[in-house]
Amino acid sequence: MIANDMGTLSGGKDLLFTLILKVCWAAALAALLVRFKSFRKLLFIENRDSDQKVQLLLFLTPPLAMGVLLRLAGYRFFDLTLEGSFLMGLIGGRMVGLLGGSLISLLAFGNHEWLSSPLAALVGLLAGTIRDMMPEKEDVWHFGPFLFLSVPRWLWGLVRLRKGNWAMLPLFALAAFAVGQVELADAVPSNWLFAIHPSNWGYVLLVVLSSLMCVAMAIKIWNNTRIEMNLEQNQQLLLKARMDALTSQINPHFLFNTLNTVSSLIRFDPDMARGVVLKLSNILRRLLRKHETFVPLREELEFIDDYLDIEVIRFGRDKLQIFKEIEEETLDAFVPSMLLQPMIENAIKHGLAPRLEGGQIHVRAHRREGRLLIEIMDNGLGIPAERLSEVYGGGIGISNVHERLRLLYGDQFKMDIHSQEGQGTQIHIEIPELAAAETAAS
Repeated sequence: MIANDMGTLSGGKDLLFTLILKVCWAAALAALLVRFKSFRKLLFIENRDSDQKVQLLLFLTPPLAMGVLLRLAGYRFFDLTLEGSFLMGLIGGRMVGLLGGSLISLLAFGNHEWLSSPLAALVGLLAGTIRDMMPEKEDVWHFGPFLFLSVPRWLWGLVRLRKGNWAMLPLFALAAFAVGQVELADAVPSNWLFAIHPSNWGYVLLVVLSSLMCVAMAIKIWNNTRIEMNLEQNQQLLLKARMDALTSQINPHFLFNTLNTVSSLIRFDPDMARGVVLKLSNILRRLLRKHETFVPLREELEFIDDYLDIEVIRFGRDKLQIFKEIEEETLDAFVPSMLLQPMIENAIKHGLAPRLEGGQIHVRAHRREGRLLIEIMDNGLGIPAERLSEVYGGGIGISNVHERLRLLYGDQFKMDIHSQEGQGTQIHIEIPELAAAETAAS
């Protein structure tokens, strides 16, 4: 390797000090950018349109280009051309990586570093291609500062279980780019491409590690912000779900029908009328009290019992039958609050109420390998095929339940809906089983 040009750092202490400052500069820049609300919104969006990609370029290219300028002034650690190009491609896609890499290296290209722009553009393009290859774009955000420590476990899983980890692909790609930059800079005239030239392969590993840490620190900082925004959106969604439940259940029609039931019962069954009033008061008390994110399944079923008891009295026991198969050990498991009510309401309102002969609702809950499985099944009219694809859309009801589960559990939940017209609907939910300590931490 070349050991005497402008990029050489032969002393171990000087090299280490420069690389530490480089990582600190990358972390400081990431922390500074995330303070802008518009930039945080861009991070929260996975599929960006052209305008949003331009905004992402406008946020990232000026400070990275400034780092190149400071490097030309003699401060090597400010140059994040390789890492910035890779990061823009990984976050924004091929076009953002290609244009971003070209733009931030223009000053270096103007300083007769002829390979700076082509290399930066290529790195950004390949990083964007890696992003497009990933089945789940969320894997991009798993690139953490200590991901390289998981390499042995990844190799073990790859060999024994034949199961890979897409988060490892950016890790190995960036390491290859960092080594390639050092080797290319050694192979061409010294002023064609800037790179820190270590004096031996041990120092090369430090250079590669610094590049990995620069990208990983930025992604870690930004991902923490995304998680906070996710939690904030989740709280808003839970509040909206609560208001939707109030609007859906405690509306004039519901109260009118319930009070009509009470007035008719008073004449021939005062005790049952009193029971209906007590159950209605329980529903109101539950909905109007401070809202929790998670509640024990036992409490959720008690709320559903009050709601269903009123519905059974309204429709008649011969027209609405409820069957529950709940394993005893599942009662203390925590589930999202108001998880069951929207689905049961949907089953009664759209599936069973239109049928003159009424129908049945089955609620099942059991455990399997540390996960909680919940099933709600009815033999109502079913969901038409043209509407079944819209179930996961916006709005309240089942779609609201799906969105809340997605925000609370990420990719750790399953929700399947099977429906046939004239035969009924079955909803299957599988979520991690949480204990009280875990829900408190959440």
